[in-house]
Amino acid sequence: MSAADFVLGINAKLYYGTNDAELTAMTEASNVKDLTVSVSAGEADISTRANSGWRATVATLRECELSFTMNWKPGDAFFTAVKTAMLNSTTLCLAALTGAKDAEYSSGPHGNFAITKFDRKESLEEAITVDVTAKLAKYIAWVDVAGT
Repeated sequence: MSAADFVLGINAKLYYGTNDAELTAMTEASNVKDLTVSVSAGEADISTRANSGWRATVATLRECELSFTMNWKPGDAFFTAVKTAMLNSTTLCLAALTGAKDAEYSSGPHGNFAITKFDRKESLEEAITVDVTAKLAKYIAWVDVAGT
């Protein structure tokens, strides 16, 4: 099977587990709605006079942030894990992949994340939701499942 021309967001998966969990041991977090993976790097100015008047920049430390929305769902194991990590200032292992953890060409970050935001939204005509921000505390790997 060859790589698709596009990947649908509905097929993306967020997995969770205890700190440093192997990907194969992680559980799918099915209570997640929209998710954004942001990867960026700091920068250092390495400009010199020899650069003909142009600023020169090099990337430094990378960072990864996951932002997602989930339903307020007491009793749901993932909801409880995220809420507990926030309230106790602990981390949990997350892997945000473009597909199932064993699917060809599935890709994304895997690591221990600190929960830095847990905002409850109470819209009049909607289910109560939580907007969550998780920031990478320990990088484990960038998952790239090989295709055949």
